Amino acid sequence: MSAPSVNSLWTPAGPPPAESVSDLGPGFERWRVEVRGRVLAELIGFLRDLRIDGLDSWGVEDILVHYATGGKCLRSTLMYLGWLCGAEPDGAALRAAASLELLHAFALLQDDVMDDAVLRRGASAAHVRLAERHRRDHKAGSAVRFGASAATLLGDMCLVWAEQMLRDSGVEPAALARVWPGYDAMRIELAIGQFADLINDVRGRPDLDHILAIARAKSGNYTVRRPLELGAAMAGCDQDTLNILARFGTRVGEAFQLRDDLLGIFGSAALTGKPTDSDLGQHKATSVIVVALEFADPMVRDELSELMSRPVLDRPAIDRCRALVAASGAPAYIETMIADRVEAAMHALSESSLGIGLRVALAQMALLCTARQL
Repeated sequence: MSAPSVNSLWTPAGPPPAESVSDLGPGFERWRVEVRGRVLAELIGFLRDLRIDGLDSWGVEDILVHYATGGKCLRSTLMYLGWLCGAEPDGAALRAAASLELLHAFALLQDDVMDDAVLRRGASAAHVRLAERHRRDHKAGSAVRFGASAATLLGDMCLVWAEQMLRDSGVEPAALARVWPGYDAMRIELAIGQFADLINDVRGRPDLDHILAIARAKSGNYTVRRPLELGAAMAGCDQDTLNILARFGTRVGEAFQLRDDLLGIFGSAALTGKPTDSDLGQHKATSVIVVALEFADPMVRDELSELMSRPVLDRPAIDRCRALVAASGAPAYIETMIADRVEAAMHALSESSLGIGLRVALAQMALLCTARQL
């Protein structure tokens, strides 16, 4: 089966300009669904060929499939689009891009342990499932500690397997050699961003620039910019193209994390598949909370500060914090920040020499990353 191309994203009457993506119709969605289907097939085949001795009885394969294949495959799709910016559709390149979903599974598994999250993709988080199995089998020791330790180890495995899948993808060695420096830098950047997030506490009153820097490192860059750069480097794109993708990816990545910050307070767990109380309950200094503390009127700011200074927030306190953040005007301000970054990303695309199909696909991916439902 040939790898998906972007050349069929419009009707014979001619493509819309890159700025007019909202009325494109089903063309892009068909293409994205096809790419995602191919990515999932590659991942499932890779995971089932692993045959992890001694772990089958613990439901590890189901956990891995859930974490690696349960999302929108944003990172793999963007890496493949980066490849298409300089090369023809290719099955090996798509397989290489699919490996980023295993890297994402690593990040999610360990993030859930660090945040003590109970949900992921609408089901129990891995450490919760493994702890429950420990209790059910009456194993010795702490079930909670076992679950956290086992999930962390699964994350470590995914980190190794992601590199293995990329290395064995079938992409030419010379092309892969252009990927490794950026790939290594991305993994370190992700870990540093996660570490910064661990020590990020609203009670320390960090400013918005500091919070955005953490967001870029922990999530924005590795979700959008780095996958695009990896694919483009693999394809041998020129420096001008790499620069355009970096500008585009940085802005969309920031907007992605800003949207995630809104969802972390005002989202629905039924839609996001993850808890919506953890940011407030853990005193995280997200962009929404920092803006709320900066722009709220004095009475709202004082009450919100007092609540967020408490060592533990119960349900009524979390609900009150949510109401105060809403009253501060912070959500509307963050929406404006998102719109500004998407506009800047579209402007970067308009200055590129990329074909119309690629510009349409990238613009649609920007909307998919940033217009997620509250």
